[in-house]
Amino acid sequence: MKAGRLRRSRQLVVLLAVPVVAATAPIAAGANSATASAPAASTVVSGPEEPEVVAVVVPNDTAVNMLVSLGFDVTEYKKPVENGFELHVVATDQEKQDLEAHGFDVGRTVFSSEQMEEVREERAETVQTLAAADAAVDADTLTVLRADWFTSVGGQTYISTEIRSSLGADSTTTVTASWEGGSATLSRFVDAGQYMYHRMASPVPVDKVPATVTFTSSKGGTVTAPVKKWLGKAPENPGAQLASGFVDHYMDPTEVTKRIESLAAEFPQLASIVELPYKTNGYRRKAQLTVGTATASAFYVTSKAWGHEGGNSLTLSVVAPSAADSPLSVSVAGNDVTVSLATNGSGAATSTAAQVVAAINASAPASALLTATPYRTSTGAGVVAPLARTALTDNLKAPASVSRDPFTMKAIRIGKTRDGSKTGVFANAQEHAREWVTPLVAIETAERLLRNYATDAATRNLVDDLDIFIMPTTNPDGGHYSMYDSNSQRKNMTNYCDPAQSDPGYRNNWGVDINRNFSVGSAFDGYNGASTPTTSPTACRSDTFAGPSELSEPESRNEVWLTQQFPNIKFAMNIHSYGGYFMWPPGAYKTAGRESLPRPTYGEESYFWQTADHVLSRVQDFRGTATWPGRTGPVIDVLYSAAGNSADEHWYNRGIYGFDFEVGADLWNPTTKTWQAVGFQPPFAEGYAESQEFAGGLVGLFQVAREYELDDVRPDSWVTVKSRTATTTTFSIETSEPATVYYTLDGSKPTTSSTKLQNAALREGAETFTVSNDTVVSFFAVDAPGNVENGYSSGAANGYESWKVTAGRTTYDDIDATLAMYRAADRLSAAKAASFSERLLRAKAEAARGGEVRTIGYLEQFIARVENQLNNDPIARDALVRAAQQLIDQLQAAEDSENAVLAKNAA
Repeated sequence: MKAGRLRRSRQLVVLLAVPVVAATAPIAAGANSATASAPAASTVVSGPEEPEVVAVVVPNDTAVNMLVSLGFDVTEYKKPVENGFELHVVATDQEKQDLEAHGFDVGRTVFSSEQMEEVREERAETVQTLAAADAAVDADTLTVLRADWFTSVGGQTYISTEIRSSLGADSTTTVTASWEGGSATLSRFVDAGQYMYHRMASPVPVDKVPATVTFTSSKGGTVTAPVKKWLGKAPENPGAQLASGFVDHYMDPTEVTKRIESLAAEFPQLASIVELPYKTNGYRRKAQLTVGTATASAFYVTSKAWGHEGGNSLTLSVVAPSAADSPLSVSVAGNDVTVSLATNGSGAATSTAAQVVAAINASAPASALLTATPYRTSTGAGVVAPLARTALTDNLKAPASVSRDPFTMKAIRIGKTRDGSKTGVFANAQEHAREWVTPLVAIETAERLLRNYATDAATRNLVDDLDIFIMPTTNPDGGHYSMYDSNSQRKNMTNYCDPAQSDPGYRNNWGVDINRNFSVGSAFDGYNGASTPTTSPTACRSDTFAGPSELSEPESRNEVWLTQQFPNIKFAMNIHSYGGYFMWPPGAYKTAGRESLPRPTYGEESYFWQTADHVLSRVQDFRGTATWPGRTGPVIDVLYSAAGNSADEHWYNRGIYGFDFEVGADLWNPTTKTWQAVGFQPPFAEGYAESQEFAGGLVGLFQVAREYELDDVRPDSWVTVKSRTATTTTFSIETSEPATVYYTLDGSKPTTSSTKLQNAALREGAETFTVSNDTVVSFFAVDAPGNVENGYSSGAANGYESWKVTAGRTTYDDIDATLAMYRAADRLSAAKAASFSERLLRAKAEAARGGEVRTIGYLEQFIARVENQLNNDPIARDALVRAAQQLIDQLQAAEDSENAVLAKNAA
């Protein structure tokens, strides 16, 4: 089988041994297609086709968005390949034909006429952009975003790089990465028509870790960067061997719910069950039957009662009486409905499907039991054929242990103190029904926390200091349906389709995508990545159907309720599969202009990255699996736009640091030397391994949350000059830890309403400021737990940092100007200012003569005087000392470099 093309029906029988039973109700060709582009078929067939996951290669993110918006079932898997991106799509044979009809070709890259039109439009825009760029830019500037190395399963070492070219919008700009022993041409990453950066299509295996990598562009740019280690940091205190391995098969939602109930009963001092208030629709369907084999003469009936509440007991027969000129009639005997067709003078049946539908619905006894509907868009002009008595069925195959009633969703709450006073963490799994590994991650994590509590101090610290909520199944109805009826089911089971799309042949297409039903960045607000009734008449059958409205589904409302009911929740992890991603907001954008939800500040983004480093290192502990740097970051930057997802809901509405796991990272095949996807439902041996490694990652998130809970250290911030010209100075504001910086550039007092420091650009560091006049920068930092630099309050007269940047001069001038500013504000006496300035000016004069050693000496004396004489103003003291120390470090580095060159020449 070709890598990445997993036959889902084979996946299902791993441990459950539950076959995918072919449905008995007929269905027209194209039943599973949500695009409704094919002409209506003239015949009906035996039942819905079982889809498979197929590889579709598309050229760019514009095409990805098109594929999603058309309603095809695009998984959370997106792999850069030589010609663009390889996507994994769940599709029936008919849907494969629909893919072809829309210009997508399974197994090769082609463009539809619509795509070609978009390409022409993009070309016109690009030509204009390039003309402007050519007029403004003479040479290419390369900005290194990432240069990483890591090891993964089997001990193989890889490097992964990302770089932005100032001329990258020009498709002729190529960038090559070279290192000792190898090189690679990078791929341009373009999203929504906009150039983002160049990157390796996938990590490149290397025999040894290179010290540096050099990037060279075809437009003359070049830069060399050190290669840094990605992931693999060992735990500071590994502790004793923990008990693990608490899952032994893929569990359905009923099983995982019983498991957490059992755990709460066994550990009442440490855990309790939280019942969610909104019951799901339930694993239930009305009983149905389609009558006829030709579309024109076909119709279907639907029971008024749920199948398990009597609908499955109904039968229907259609008879043709032998007598001539018989009238059309409908009779009911108990649960048996009989339709007697009208005949003509020759005794031949004459009743059409439309007439039979009307007769059934007009019969009071029959319409009390069921409803008849024309088949899809047919007018019902064909004559109905006789049908032997046949039972209606809800087509549900789950055993009796799975209740057909509305499901009460539950979460297990774990913590020694569960009163809302501790930092809360919320983890949920199986928003998408077919992601069978994800509930195992949740159960494994809960088991580890409770069963290791008595013997492992690190586990005990987590349970004692946190308030943990784990919801092992967020989509129980769809989860049961995936387990027992159609293993490709993604959505819940609620049918919002009109009668023309509600015959039993469409039953595998009904439902709402829970992770598109939230209220932030939703499709209803114009964001890309979900289908709504206003965007498509067949949206109800799309696998990214957002529902009739935001938060229409009990499953999504339960998630929101939990985070509102327990406002101490500060972290959330939504566990999905597959592909090996680690993501966070923003998760949605509007295609026009790639207008995204607001990006996190530089400090917030840094905290997301810091958390990722720790969590993914813990994932790697189990068997060495490394989540690629290129699959780590905001959802919209590493995957696609997913309108109305839960992480955005939690982050933007409640300030919860929301993350998404995509468990099931690609595995390296050393024989074929290719990365291979694992799928939604891999053989259990692989599913087990994924549950173990990502349970470790979830515990890693708890460790981050505990640090957040205990953190009372205030952050520091300072100005760092990046470069100077004769007339300008470029500087940034740096922090001692990830923290949001509030600043002003006019000398006014900063508050929490002041401008926040942002990222310079996608996947870059903090923004910089270039000034042509002397500028007073006032600022303060607030870290993720809320610790404020210097304990500053916006209502206080002072307590914030303040620094003067001199345009076009030197750092010595900056320090001297800041001394004068402090003196003018009465923050130091005239005598102290003169004493400090005297040492500083001596250092400046010596530096002008090139005497590094004497300059360092004067700066050290300056620091000593400031530390001894400015204790009454620690903020000013620390700012002056830090600036002088930066100068010393620069001088020392220059001297060390010069000495190294002299030593080399002498040798």
